[in-house]
Amino acid sequence: MDLRKLKKLIDLVQESGIAELEITEGEEKVRIARGGAVSVTPLAGGAPSVAAVPAGATGAAVLATSAPAAAEAAPEGHVVKSPMVGTFYRAPSPDAKPFVDVGSTVKAGETICVLEAMKLMNEIEADASGTIKAILVENGQPVEYGQALFIIA
Repeated sequence: MDLRKLKKLIDLVQESGIAELEITEGEEKVRIARGGAVSVTPLAGGAPSVAAVPAGATGAAVLATSAPAAAEAAPEGHVVKSPMVGTFYRAPSPDAKPFVDVGSTVKAGETICVLEAMKLMNEIEADASGTIKAILVENGQPVEYGQALFIIA
């Protein structure tokens, strides 16, 4: 795989905000992880063709050092995680009031947000009863599988 193509793929990952991209072309496989390493390896076995660290890798070091401070400041409780990749919405429609706010009391099974995935609106339900202590995602923000959405205490 030529270096110009690799550079374009790295730029695409950085601009789009996706966490990881993996492409197989012929006998080569490219995996680009945001803030991680880029590697190109032949599938048939043999030495790697290219192994590089993108310029954005320094951002991962900054993120890693600030993560413990953020974890200490986060409220304790049950974390509701995203069951899929999609776009997070707090309300059923743009002009409707949000399903829940910080301080709202919820019961297990109650709808707390909507995730849009592939033009389908998926209602996400609380998997524990309690009070919403924190909403960790902004309305309209893309979310990853397993990303923390709410904290219920």
